[in-house]
Amino acid sequence: MRTNPVLAELGAYPIATVHERARSLREAGRRVIDFSIGDPREPTPAFIPDALKAAVPEVSQYPTTAGLRQLRVTIAGYLDRRFGVAVDPDTQVLPTSGSKEAVFSTPLAFVDRSAGDVVVYGTPGYPIYERGARFAGAVTHPVVLSGDFVLHPSAIPDAVWERARLVWVCTPHNPTGSVTDVATLAELVGRTRDVGALLLSDECYSDVYEPDAFPGGPASVLQVAGEGGHGVLAYLSCSKRSGMTGYRSGAVVGDAEAIDALRRLRTATGTASPEFVQAAAIAAWSDDGHAAERREVFAAKRAVLRKVFADIGYPTIASTAGLYLWVEVGDDLAVTDRLLEAGVVVSPGRFFGRGGEGFLRLALVPTLAECEAAVEVVRGCLT
Repeated sequence: MRTNPVLAELGAYPIATVHERARSLREAGRRVIDFSIGDPREPTPAFIPDALKAAVPEVSQYPTTAGLRQLRVTIAGYLDRRFGVAVDPDTQVLPTSGSKEAVFSTPLAFVDRSAGDVVVYGTPGYPIYERGARFAGAVTHPVVLSGDFVLHPSAIPDAVWERARLVWVCTPHNPTGSVTDVATLAELVGRTRDVGALLLSDECYSDVYEPDAFPGGPASVLQVAGEGGHGVLAYLSCSKRSGMTGYRSGAVVGDAEAIDALRRLRTATGTASPEFVQAAAIAAWSDDGHAAERREVFAAKRAVLRKVFADIGYPTIASTAGLYLWVEVGDDLAVTDRLLEAGVVVSPGRFFGRGGEGFLRLALVPTLAECEAAVEVVRGCLT
């Protein structure tokens, strides 16, 4: 059968091999503590599924691409509370079925494959930036991150800037947990505007951070974009903030012209969030207390794991925000194997692209008790 050649070129996610070995251990009756996938196990706050159940209609009908106005207004209210940013809910907010599909499909609305448009993103990073760009026919330019693991404008060559159509930044960053500061965000906004590119900011982890490190929380690109958010789009999600990974609920916010283009694309593909899911999202975005409670849980897990790695001489890099611990270990494949044989599943840094070699990513998804149990495994394997 003939298929799109990009499917074969990209291949399967490399982490699948680790998951297969972990499954074999479980089937053999071994205890497995899995830090490999960013899918937290804390229960979704009860008021959220309650809102969803109450909104399930007697007669099911198609949702609109634009989404419920109440949801768009609620997201605008959240942005005002969280970032002090005012956006127009009618022209600058677009609900999505989670953030992954929105990230993947965005290049389809903006890339001209006949013009050699370039999509820029950092590596190591979320594989969907590359995958969406490749399927849209863009030229991809990965920027290898190191040190602070932040994408700086100076790391992008002038020749690439001249052809750039989309530039992805992720803050807090997956997989490292680094945070892009306001000054760097402002530089990126200015540079993308100079060349007529769009700056796309993946901010799905913006409400997961250590309060001591970020008393007001990590910044949003919307804070430096100014009124109207010209040339900027921010991608938001309920997944980690509210424990709603299975609900698939997110939003894109920013430049009204770009939002209109995405709305037209999504109308063509029939991509829209069910209205009962939108009702749950309205409940989630309306409340900040549950997000603060979840933030404390993740911070406690991070502290437990950071300490054991520090004790055995493996430094944690960045990792003061987001859902992940990024640990420098030397041979990431060998350390992954040793931990896996002992029942602790982690992700080798190289699985997230160039620049990830020598690091491990641990997703803070097991329970706190499981994290504490993993400490003894890590200590026994790596000392």
